Amino acid sequence: MEVKTSLLDNMIGVGDMVLLEPLSEDSFLENLRNRFDHSEIYTYIGSVVISVNPYRSLPIYTSDKVEEYRNRNFYELSPHIYALADEAYHSLRDQDKDQCILITGESGAGKTEASKLVMSYVAAVCGKGQEVNKVKEQLLQSNPVLEGSHLEIESMLTGDPLGGVISNYLLEKSRVVKQPRGERNFHIFYQLLSGASDDTLKKLKLHRDFSKYNYLSLDSAVVNGLDDATNFRTVRNAMQIVGFMEDEVQSVLELVAAVLKLGNIEFKPESRCNGTDESRIKDKNGGFDKREAKSLLGIEQSVLERAFSYRTVEAKMEKVSTTLNVAQAYYARDALAKNLYSRLFTWLVTRINESIKVSNAQTKTRHKVMGVLDIYGFEIFEDNSFEQFIINYCNEKLQQIFIELTLREEQEEYVREGIEWTNIEYFNNAIICDLIENNQNGILAMLDEECLRPGTVTDETFLDKLNTVCAEHQHFESRLSKNSKFLNDHSLPHSCFRIQHYAGKVLYRVEGFVDKNNDLLYRDLSQAMFKANHSLIKQLFPEGNPAKVNLKRPPTAGFQFRASVGTLMKNLQTKNPNYIRCIKPNDKKAPHIFTESLVRHQVRYLGLMENVRVRRAGYAFRQAYEPCLERYKMLCKQTWPHWRGPLFFLEERRRQCLQDLATLIQKIYRGWKCRSHFLLLKKSQIVVAAWYRRYAQQKKYQRIKSATTVVQSYTRGWQARKLLRELKYQKRCEEAATTIAAYWHGTQVLMHCSHWYKKVFFVVQMQKYFLGLKSSLPSMSPIDKTWPTRPYLFLDGVHTELRRIFHLWRCKKYRSQFTEEKKAVYEEKLEASEIFKDKKALYPSSVSQPFKGDYLEISKNPKYQKLNSTVDEKVLLADVVNKINRANGKGTARIFLLTKKSVVLADQKTGQVKASVPLPDLSSVSVSTQSDGFFALKLKEGSASAVKGDFLLSSEHLIEIITKLHRIGATDQEQLNIDISDEFLVQFKQDKVCVKFIQGAPKNGNSVSCKRKNNRLLEVSVPTTA
Repeated sequence: MEVKTSLLDNMIGVGDMVLLEPLSEDSFLENLRNRFDHSEIYTYIGSVVISVNPYRSLPIYTSDKVEEYRNRNFYELSPHIYALADEAYHSLRDQDKDQCILITGESGAGKTEASKLVMSYVAAVCGKGQEVNKVKEQLLQSNPVLEGSHLEIESMLTGDPLGGVISNYLLEKSRVVKQPRGERNFHIFYQLLSGASDDTLKKLKLHRDFSKYNYLSLDSAVVNGLDDATNFRTVRNAMQIVGFMEDEVQSVLELVAAVLKLGNIEFKPESRCNGTDESRIKDKNGGFDKREAKSLLGIEQSVLERAFSYRTVEAKMEKVSTTLNVAQAYYARDALAKNLYSRLFTWLVTRINESIKVSNAQTKTRHKVMGVLDIYGFEIFEDNSFEQFIINYCNEKLQQIFIELTLREEQEEYVREGIEWTNIEYFNNAIICDLIENNQNGILAMLDEECLRPGTVTDETFLDKLNTVCAEHQHFESRLSKNSKFLNDHSLPHSCFRIQHYAGKVLYRVEGFVDKNNDLLYRDLSQAMFKANHSLIKQLFPEGNPAKVNLKRPPTAGFQFRASVGTLMKNLQTKNPNYIRCIKPNDKKAPHIFTESLVRHQVRYLGLMENVRVRRAGYAFRQAYEPCLERYKMLCKQTWPHWRGPLFFLEERRRQCLQDLATLIQKIYRGWKCRSHFLLLKKSQIVVAAWYRRYAQQKKYQRIKSATTVVQSYTRGWQARKLLRELKYQKRCEEAATTIAAYWHGTQVLMHCSHWYKKVFFVVQMQKYFLGLKSSLPSMSPIDKTWPTRPYLFLDGVHTELRRIFHLWRCKKYRSQFTEEKKAVYEEKLEASEIFKDKKALYPSSVSQPFKGDYLEISKNPKYQKLNSTVDEKVLLADVVNKINRANGKGTARIFLLTKKSVVLADQKTGQVKASVPLPDLSSVSVSTQSDGFFALKLKEGSASAVKGDFLLSSEHLIEIITKLHRIGATDQEQLNIDISDEFLVQFKQDKVCVKFIQGAPKNGNSVSCKRKNNRLLEVSVPTTA
């Protein structure tokens, strides 16, 4: 076998970019292209490996290649990922340094494959033995769940692996229910349908046809070069090797099948008797039937249906159950599917960790650790949401570590040690990380604050907050921010914001950010899952246990991910880093294609050119003094076996002591100063707070006292006026009785003196007349016009006056029974009579109909809650009217609201306000003389409401609407004109249209029809009434 003895022998291009001459971006890309065209996909920048994804299999990963790179110097052979893996392994074994291999790059750049190659090489070169081979095999077979995770391999001092730990940092669980264009769902779904046996699919109630499942993306279901059936068998074998029992494998497959079946559940809307909307599972769909739900999940269908139809909110000792509409039911279905898959994935990671963890007997001794980080790469899709945001945030943190260790720290070390150095400029993405993770005004902190605050929280309120706080940030862009340069940027929609990442600008759609950060799963679904007769599901949903109800709000997804990333960064900083920078050569994922613009963009944002310049200008070998002395002291007799020189040790110790003392003095002084300042602030705050509370209480007392005085004065005035009215009435009654008695007695005296003989006759007849009148009085109804006849002609005047007095007294008694509401109704009816009687044919039919006003019960109906909140004044009339379209004469249903100040028209379905016209802007109202319900609201010329023209409307309650408009106008200074005519003009924007009413034969069930005759005429046909 021919072995290359030097990096420069038979080299294609330049293997190490540090040796590239001349160094420029174009020469850098040309060197990468040249090596890529000759299947040389690996290139060095010092100790950093650049890996260009070939999108094809290459014969450079054989066992012979492993032996070729084993125990060889890093630069001895041509660049290869095995060289870096060997260097990391030997540093772990020989130098007792914990290692970490950071694999970074865009999605599709080959990071997962690189992690597999590193793992396979380490497994091949470490020791042998039955127990060691078992551990190696288990670690290798854990690869199916490595993406989005960090694997740490714990080894003995000899380098042989003892076990490992997988840390899961991110699962893009929204991919379960929706995939970006050109992307697949998780591979296990396609592998299960393609590779499982017919008997297994029958037990799982599945079909091989991908199109039968709504959750599977069909445009990328089949990928060239990817054998799902073979991969499924590989996964089954891997689970067996790692230590999964057969019943555990079957439980996992059942839950995967259940996720697919959940996606086929569909819902239909239903309305309850109280007007609220609810949803029901459709009878015939591809979802669960009773047997499938019982077989896969061990849960009754009725329990699952109720969990999808109702939501129970529990606070302290109260429970409130509400129905879910169709949209909420679909949200609950998708949330259950995502949580089921996510929790299953977490359970798999935990289960694998139990199998590959270091045994208790081996944990007492110190172990060496090698970490392999393979996490989702930087993502820029057409539609980027919350998942892409946190993935890109994690990549920003990884880029920051790369900058810290390869660009900033090395240059600062040279300056600190007094070495002559020309600073190399580079982009530090710390400002972007601070924009996202700052605890005060970072995007994640503001998102958590929105999710936790009371009140209405939407994605729009979150975007408003971003526009307020981040408007001036140079890496944040939004159409609605204070920065005016984005107001006319049509590539930036109003519902999006854009962040200028280190890898380029990414447009994020804010829709779904709040829901995905809350990661809300209804308690009813958790409890339904806990009721399942399935052991694994009970483990996945422990919060569903009714005996362990926890009302505490769970942490948000953003908070959990930020904490995980922080833990990961601390972990990585404790290890010696080794970098593999993966590059995607083209977007088509096709071999032999090298897109220069795409690769140039990756080279720039990865900072590879700056990395080359630092490595060229710096030292090839750098090591701290103590490790260097410890490792190489045996080479010189002056340093072996012990170094006694005073220079470094004593000077360093003296410097350290001085630094410690100075730090202690500064600490004590600063603590005293801050404490004194704090006590002064505290004292001042107490004094200011006391004065302010006193002032506030005084003002509050004065306001209460003033209000009480006003209420008392109004109450006493009302009581005094009431008493005055009663006394005046009593006085008038006494004066009337006295006057009648005087006249009567005078008449009696006169008759007694002149005609005594007539006295008896007259008294008898008058007594008879009054007694007869008393017994034959008519009813108390004011409309009763009957009255007893007079017995004698001389009683004519008295008879008429008594009839008038009795009628007035009867009317007064009748009026005293009226309430204020009833009085207002009769006044409206009276005013309607004055306006429409003998003028409008529709009026007689409205007389018997009470004026109800609020026909929609807008303040009680939850459907109009949002609309009711937008109207400040009391609603006097709420009805559904038809807005007539001038183009075709057809009507559109609108909600008509009348208040004391304005007329509001709103959409009947959404409740959105379409028009609001202040009453002072109304000039007149026009109606016809016939029995139709058409009326035109004419607006004053030049008013703000007259821009869109007049309104032509139709209503079944026309008489009530016009009457109320007229009454409200009567209270203002200007009287609202009522024009009753069969032909009038209506202003539509710039044109005036004549509306003409004619009588025609009954059509379409005796309904009024409106037709457009020409651009200037609308003809309304009113059926002739019998």
